[in-house]
Amino acid sequence: MNSPIIKTFFDQSTYTFSYVVHGAPEGPCAIIDPVLDFDAKAARISTTSAQLILDYIAELNLSVEWILETHAHADHLSAAHWLKQQAGGNIAIGEGITGVQAHFSKLFNLGPEFVADGSQFDYLFQAGERLAIGSLECEVLFTPGHTPACVSYKIADAVFVGDTLFTPDYGTARADFPGGDAQALYRSIQQLLSLPAETRLFMCHDYLPNGRAPKWETTVAEQRKHNLMVHQGVSEADFVAARHAKDASLAAPVLILPALQVNIRAGQLPPAESNGTQYLKLPINRI
Repeated sequence: MNSPIIKTFFDQSTYTFSYVVHGAPEGPCAIIDPVLDFDAKAARISTTSAQLILDYIAELNLSVEWILETHAHADHLSAAHWLKQQAGGNIAIGEGITGVQAHFSKLFNLGPEFVADGSQFDYLFQAGERLAIGSLECEVLFTPGHTPACVSYKIADAVFVGDTLFTPDYGTARADFPGGDAQALYRSIQQLLSLPAETRLFMCHDYLPNGRAPKWETTVAEQRKHNLMVHQGVSEADFVAARHAKDASLAAPVLILPALQVNIRAGQLPPAESNGTQYLKLPINRI
């Protein structure tokens, strides 16, 4: 089993890791969780972060087969649509996205023109489904709890876990978003921690506790021994109680409202209105 080649990109403004994964110096690749830059104060988007990914792909003469989302992110806008326009590839996410779309299309009152059937994406994965990235085989693991639509991507000895787990000194994802479930999160984490001890786990975020440098990779063994919230010996009941208590103290993510309007559309902005301008809504007193 060959380990994939993994290139990591860190967006400091949202503490997000994006990845390019491939099996050879040239050939097919997948992009995982790309970031579209958004200046919330000026309501301006830019593609500086996504361009770094394109530059790497061009430098190595890679071809994009897949643009993979681990879930509909609440903390950054997805650059999936823009990257597909520039480099091709199929945008894919877990089939649970339809439930997330149904909830947030109501919150944002998107109307009948938005259909919550996942058709905004090129492909919806089922649990256990496998896909090819050139010579690499990727298995889709359903890991709900943070959201009902979360998936992780297992590629050889590497697993891209989205927000399900963070580094051991930070813990786990929150479980208080619509459809979130702390019990389901615990069970998803146990699924990941049942993998071989040497399995590498790649995070989607790192919030730099105690001011340390960004860290995007851990192992199953490290998580079992040292994760603040789910180290070996922590029961499901204890985790659920601790997760509920911590979530009750957390503020909403800064970009949750703009991000979800874009991310349930696979990275597309809302359609332009009659004046040619695209708008993002702010539902008052609903978050």
